[in-house]
Parts: sequence; C-alpha cells; structure tokens
Amino acid sequence: MKNLNYQLKQLCQRNHDGSYATRHNRERTLTLIADQLHALGYRRMSPQSLKPKHIEALVARWQAEALAIGTIKNRMSALRWWAEKVNKPSVIAHSNDHYGIPDRQRVTGVSKAQQLGSEALERVRDPHVRMSLELQRAFGLRREEAIKFQPHYADRGDHLLLKASWTKGGKARMIPLLSPAQRALLTRAHQLAGRGSLIPLDRDYRQQLRVYERHTANAGLSRMHGLRHAYAQERYASLTGRLAPAAGGPSVATLSPAERQRDQAVRQQISRELGHERIQILSVYLS
Repeated sequence: MKNLNYQLKQLCQRNHDGSYATRHNRERTLTLIADQLHALGYRRMSPQSLKPKHIEALVARWQAEALAIGTIKNRMSALRWWAEKVNKPSVIAHSNDHYGIPDRQRVTGVSKAQQLGSEALERVRDPHVRMSLELQRAFGLRREEAIKFQPHYADRGDHLLLKASWTKGGKARMIPLLSPAQRALLTRAHQLAGRGSLIPLDRDYRQQLRVYERHTANAGLSRMHGLRHAYAQERYASLTGRLAPAAGGPSVATLSPAERQRDQAVRQQISRELGHERIQILSVYLS
C-alpha cells in the first residue's frame, strides 16, 4: 500500500464523523484520490502536504473525464474533510465556483420513485432484509436507518423517533405515523426484532449490509433509494391534494400564489421527515 493511501486510511479510522455509510464512502473516495495523485506524479505525499496545486490537478482531471457534477462535488467534500482534519482548510477554496464546478442540476423532471410489490418482497428470502425494505417504503427511511431500526425504541405511538446513530448526519428525527398499514407493519417489526434491531444477533451492521445487498440483488431489486422518492411523492399528494410535479402533477410555476406558499410549507415538512437540511433537495424527489 502506498504511504499516502495508508495514512489517509488511518486518518479515516481515527475520525468517526457521520454514519457508517458516510465513513465507508469517504474512505473509498480518499483511496481513489490518493491513487490519482500518485498517477498525476505526486509520489511522496503525506496527508499534511496537501496543497492548492493538488486540488487543481485533481479537479482538472475529473473535468477532463467529464464526470457528473454530483460525483465531483462528493469528491470535493472528501477533500475538504481531509484538509480540515490536518488543519489546512485554507488549501481548498470555499466555493466550488473557484474551480469552475457548476451547481448540481437537481430538477430532473423524471420520477425516480420505486414501488415494492408483494411479488418482489416474496423473492427476498431474508426476513430482516424484507422488513427493512418495507420500512423504507412505508416511512421513507434510508437503507442504513432501516437496517439499524429498533422497533422498541423508535415506536412512540403516533410517530417514529430515529436515533442519531442511525441517521445520515447524526441527527435524530421524527416521522409521523399516519395509517393503519404503518401500524400493522410496526407490529410485525416488533414481533421480528423483539427488543433488538433488524440486525440479527449473530451479525453486525457490516455483515447485515452485505446480506441486504445480496438478497436484494438476487431478488432483482435495485435503486432502493427510490422507495424514499415514492414516500415523498405520496406525502406530497396527501398534504396538497394534488400529484407532485415528478408524478405528473402541475409544475410549481403554474400554481397560484396561495398554492405556491402551501407547496413550500409541504416541501419543508417532507424535508424534515426525510432528514434533509435543505428544502432544495426535495426537487430531486418531487421536481
């Protein structure tokens, strides 16, 4: 292993910022960046030797490869994390505009909502994975939240309370419980997990994540993040009385001032339920 790769790996292992998925993706991204710096001719680097020229060389390479804007921005986030951890945040410009990285285009106009029918669920053989998928669909949970889910803790009667240690960004949040179907699902989750989580006692999170990935793939399921899109669109329809733009409803531009005000309030509410800090991200789900 190259020296920089090893030292960045150690840096990641000493700092537990964010969820397991966030840490895993960050370490993988920094490993790729270290390999690319080596290929660009920077052969004797340490984490502390990060300089503006390294950032500029990496961005130039990514732009030449025509990578998606979101991919570049994710890599910039990893670089900023690296710079912060070695007390050199100033080596990276505060704004991505400095490097000619445009804003991410969030409004796609295409719905990414995924449905989860009974036939698809029956193809998932592991009962804990099957329950995690059902919770993703019913409450808009992220994958990690649905795997770590503890019914005895989360079920507060009229709402769910997610632990900070389950969520992206490490912030607890509440999700309303609104239907008999959701209550029935939670009853089954209690029966399956008891006082534990949806990770069986003989596995840890990493092992259960691999089980989840294997069983969903074997069942022909992919892009399960689309279950959150379906949840967001159903909540929007319930709260506004009309379909979300991505689901075939009217665009925001065609709404009356009163409808537009209601649209913004609803988006803010759904954003909180999904665990997003910025309402703008809801355009990905709703357009």
